[in-house]
This record gives sequence, C-alpha cells and structure tokens, in this order.
Amino acid sequence: MNKWIAGSFFSLISVVATAQKPMNIGIMYPHAKMTDQQDDYFGTTVSDPYRWLENDTSIPTRMWVKEENILTQRYFAQIPFRDSIKQRLTELWNYEKYTAPFKEGDYTYYSKNDGLQNQYVVYRQKGNEQPEVFLDPNTFSADGTSSLGGLDFTKDGSLAAYQVSEGGSDWRKVYVMDAQTKQKTADFLQDVKFSSIAWYKNEGFYYSSYDKPVEGSALSGKTQYHKLYYHKLGTPQASDKLVFGGEATPRRYIGADVTEDQRYLIISAANATYGNELYIQDLSQPAGPIVPIITGFNNEQQLVYEENGKLYLATNLNAPNRRLIVTDATNPKPENWRDLIPEAAFPLTVTSCGGKFFAQYLKDAVSKVSVYNLDGKKEGDIELPGLGTAGGFSGKREEKEAYYTFTSYMYPPTIFRYDIGSAKSSVYKKPTVKFDPNMYESKQVFYLSADSTKVPMIITYKKGLKLNNQAPAMLYAYGGFNVSITPSFSISNLVFMENGGVYAVPNIRGGGEYGDKWHNAGTKMQKQNVFNDFYAAAGYLLTNGYASPERLAASGASNGGLLIGAAITQQPGLFRVCFPTVGVLDMLRYNKFTAGAGWSYDYGTAEDSKEMFEYLYAYSPVHNVRHNICYPATLITTGDHDDRVVPAHSFKFAAALQAAQMPHCGKPILINIETRAGHGAGKPTDMVIQEQADKWAFMLYNMDLPYNPKAVTAAPQKTTPVGKPATPKKKPATPVKKVIPANKKTSK
Repeated sequence: MNKWIAGSFFSLISVVATAQKPMNIGIMYPHAKMTDQQDDYFGTTVSDPYRWLENDTSIPTRMWVKEENILTQRYFAQIPFRDSIKQRLTELWNYEKYTAPFKEGDYTYYSKNDGLQNQYVVYRQKGNEQPEVFLDPNTFSADGTSSLGGLDFTKDGSLAAYQVSEGGSDWRKVYVMDAQTKQKTADFLQDVKFSSIAWYKNEGFYYSSYDKPVEGSALSGKTQYHKLYYHKLGTPQASDKLVFGGEATPRRYIGADVTEDQRYLIISAANATYGNELYIQDLSQPAGPIVPIITGFNNEQQLVYEENGKLYLATNLNAPNRRLIVTDATNPKPENWRDLIPEAAFPLTVTSCGGKFFAQYLKDAVSKVSVYNLDGKKEGDIELPGLGTAGGFSGKREEKEAYYTFTSYMYPPTIFRYDIGSAKSSVYKKPTVKFDPNMYESKQVFYLSADSTKVPMIITYKKGLKLNNQAPAMLYAYGGFNVSITPSFSISNLVFMENGGVYAVPNIRGGGEYGDKWHNAGTKMQKQNVFNDFYAAAGYLLTNGYASPERLAASGASNGGLLIGAAITQQPGLFRVCFPTVGVLDMLRYNKFTAGAGWSYDYGTAEDSKEMFEYLYAYSPVHNVRHNICYPATLITTGDHDDRVVPAHSFKFAAALQAAQMPHCGKPILINIETRAGHGAGKPTDMVIQEQADKWAFMLYNMDLPYNPKAVTAAPQKTTPVGKPATPKKKPATPVKKVIPANKKTSK
C-alpha cells in the first residue's frame, strides 16, 4: 500500500511547524446535552443523542448556535493573516461581471455586477441607446441577503414576473411588473418553491409550490407533494386553479413549460431528483385533457423545442448518454419517437436558438459543441478557446445570434456571440481580471480507484511548483445526483493558488461526467464507490508529490458535504483540514425534512429495507463519529435559512465531533452558522468573500503555513496541456480499499 495512504488510516502523522503554531489545544466547546433518544430500525437500536438540535426554533438550539458562533469568530480573530486574505480577495473580486444577454420585446436584457455589489443588477438596452437599470435586487433588503430567484417575460416582453428569495430560502415571493413602465402590478404570490414561471399569452402564468409544512418550522418542515397552479392576472392567489398534483396526481417535483407558440402546456412530474414523466395539454382547446407523453420514473426527458406541432425532446430512454428525438404533439407516445440526434459516446445536453440545435457534449468533463439543423443534420462544430466549460446557446426561434459563456480553471468567464448565419463566434464581453494565466498550468490526469475504475482529475497550480510534497493542496469534489463538475474560474481559488496552493478536482462517480452509468455507479448501495474515488484521488496527489497528509485539505458542499463527512469519519488521518459545507450528514433522517425524500434515488432510505438501512448506517457521518480518534481540523459551515439541507445535519455532526475529538489532538472542530443565509444561491458578495477568507485562513493556519501571495516560485517545469493525461514520475497510487466504519453493522 502507498506509504502516504497507509500512514493516514486512523492515525495522526506529526507536523513539522513552519509558521505560527495554531492555538488549538484546550478549546472549550459549548455544552451540547446528550439525551437518551433511540430509534428502532429493523431490530437495530440507534441512538440519536442530539435530536433536540433538529428543532431550529427552540431556545436551547438558538443558545447553542450563538455560543458556537462566538467560539468560531474568536478563533478566526486569532489568525494573523485572515484580514490580509480578505483584503486580497476583495481586491481581485472587484471587476465588472456580466451574464449573457437575452432579448425580450424591443429590449436586450443582461445582468451586471460592478465588482463588489452584493447582487447582480438587471439592465436593459434598446438598440444602441444607453443601457438602463431594469431591476436592482440590491434594493430588496438593507443587508443584501434578499436575491433575485427568477425572471420570466411574456412572449411579447410587455410583462415580467420575478421571484425574490429572502435570506437564502428556497421559498419565494413572486411579483408582476409592467415591463414598459417598470411598475409593479397588483399581482403578488407568496410561498412559491422550486418553480419556474410559464406565461400563457398575457393572461396569466403557471407556477409550482408546496403546502406550507404543518409540522416543524417553515424552514425545516417536510414538503412532500408539489402542486402546479395557474394564476390569472388580476385575481388573488387564493383563487388560483390547481392544474396538476394534489390528491389526484401526487408528485414531489412538478414543473411546467408553455411552448413558444403558446399552443401547448408541457408538464414534468417526478418523485425523485432522477426520473420524470411528461404530460401535454393543448391550450387551444378550452379545458382540454392533460395527456401523458411518457409515464414512470425510470428515465428522464425534457422539452427542448416545439414548432408546427412537432415536439423535440431530450431523453435517456434506451440511451444512457441521451439523445434528441422528434414526435408529433397529437400522438407523442414513445413508440412514435424518432431519433434526430442519436446517442453518442459522451453525455449530451441540447439547447435551441434561431432554428438550430446546439449539441453540447461532455468529453472527459470538458465541453464539445456541435450545431444541427431542425432535420438533425450536423452543420459543424463550434471552436472553443480551449478545454473548459461552455454553456448557454439558448434563445427564441427568430434570433439571428446565440450567446454562450466559456470558462476554465485558468480562463475567466467570457461571453461569446455566435452568428447563426455565418457560423462564426466572436468575443462579446471579456472580464478584466487582475490575473495572468501564463503564470499557471492546469492539466488533466487519470488515476485508478479501488475497483480499478479510471477516474479523471484536473489539477491546477502556479508554474514552477516543485513536486516535493510541500505544497498545500485542496481536493474538491461532489459525486452525486448526476451533477457534472466541469472547469470553472474562481477568484477564491486564484488567491489560494497564487500563494503556492494546488487545486485538484476529481470527477468521481455519482456525477454525470460519463452519463447514467457513471451516475448510477455512485448511488444507493454503491455509494462507497464515491468515497473510494475521492480517497484514490488523494492518493494520487500524495504519491506524485503534490502534497503530503500534513498539507492536504478536502472540501465539498451539499452532497459534497456528505462526501467530506464520510472522509472525516472513515479516514480521519488522510486529510489535515476538512470543510463539509451545508452537508447531508444524517443519512437515517435526511428524508424527514423539506423535500429530502426526493433524494432517495441517489441515497435510498433507512425505511426501504434492512439491507439499505445497514448500508446507510455504516457510512452516515453523524452515526460514525468515534471517541479516542484524532479528527482533522474541521470547519463545518451551514446557513440558518437553509431549507434544502437543513442545518440540523451540521448541528448534530458538529456536536458529535466536538464531544469525540481527543482533547490534546490540537485540531479544532468548529461550526460557522451564517445568519440569513441558505443553501448558497443568492448569497451576497460580502458574505461570500468573508466565507472564502475564513476558509483559506483556517486551512493555512492549521497547516502551520504563512500567507504570502507574493511568494516567488522556482523556474517553470515542463507542463502537460489540459486534456492530455500526465505521465506520472512515480507509479499510480494504490487505490484505497473500502473502509467500513466502526459500527455493529457492515455494508454489503
């Protein structure tokens, strides 16, 4: 076994101090009482001593949160270079940022941030006239924590509905405005969640929501069944018509689209985050029936385009990497589907604009884009600036140009205009970041996981890095829900890398980088594959000189927070510092809160079967914290308004880790509970900058490293271009074998 990996298993490798020694020994954590709460799962008794922390509105929980935040802020305050990191982040963050434009009516709309504004401002421009502010979310709240959650226009662009999120919550308020005068109308909706706005003519719109929870708080209570409503303008929300859902057709997630010609309503209905049904209603027929296109939840499909009664759908039915089909709206059953863009070797996403289809393929986690006409004939490929991530390519059928954004770990997000007639791209908006990409390199490598599966990883760092295991390295991953982690530029990562840091992102199983097979290989009773892929990525960095256990950190958010929680409890000696952010950490009860039951496709639930319970119990981070173990320095982060992954996950994990951490281990277990913050979307800029400054300060401080962005590196070494496997100087890391946490039950 690789010497680094072997040394990391449930052990602590001593650290040679190279900077100020962190003041971690003897931390007095707030008292978290332990109760005798127990639950029975298929004859197994499971203790849940911190169940009381699930009550996010109780006085004891609020007092515990207050004391934890005081402790964390006092700890941050002792880090001598924390303010310097924040200052550098603020300096680099301060540049103009744009989103790709889109056209509505006579105007072109786009969003812009001057640099340090808490929220992007929506502008519009008519022809060559001066741009004007259309909607400024910075005015929604005094502290910048209310954000724009969606903006949708009628077909003629004369009316707009916009959604507002307060404090980062997934619950939304909806306002309607006259787009010509920019004045609000009397129409106002509240308690809207996980919803788009689908306008029908200028008469009203479709939206989705849940009934407010009857048990628990509004932020943590279970929201079981989604409902699709139609709101007629000028009428109160109480009179809105239920279109789909409710007792007749109960589904956890329901969404709607109205085709561009206003002829058809397309309804998507699902019970989990994977797999959905499609229904169609002909809106030209008064009270026309809602007809199923495809039912069941074994596949995914979505509307891409409609014209002249033909539906163009992207689907993975009989195509794990997805294909584009065409069918007649009057007879849209799967037996009548015809391939337009067949399945290929790489995962496919399709968008439309200007009467063209843009086929966006993911090849080893980087973008390739091809253009097709409506008959399915390929017209060519779009030449991208390099190997990275391209997105956009959406617009109305009459558009003459499509806009897209390209980015990579070394390429700040740049907006391009694609002229549909000439098939040529040109730069539309290029950011002016104080960043020289020639000082950095980014390369893709492939390594073997525990079961010999080949996994790609992109490693980015400052040129001249000596591969002597002395650099600090951050390993970031997600690994779930068919989400692909593709290259993207980050000011926060830049501040870390200019200080000599290595940023590595493995595309582990559970994601969508290689289609449904890759996703499914990291779900339910194959979830350990996700963790093993991550550990093997760490092994690659250690074996090939990028870091040592004293200099290796791990980070992940949401489902990625679960990944980090598992790493902490399964291999506490592998990483020096860990950052589980808004993580799913209680795998036996995650489905009891908000819409968590919909995550069961990826996780399974403890109620499914004895076998599934035992598997979840074996890796659930909250249930696998053990005493007399030296855990990594850990900074847990959550938001008090997170109503997707409720903060109780983080609360219980923090309490358990703090109680179990060896007193003289010298590694802190802290939790930062952000106020008026949710799962991450819409977080104001000042809060993001502070959060990132705290992260890097905590990491470097607990690695006994200084912060010095002006550090001079050695002469550049020979580099390997992105996209080509690097030839390691040493043989590949030995994959980490599956680790079963200390638990009465083991996973099958």
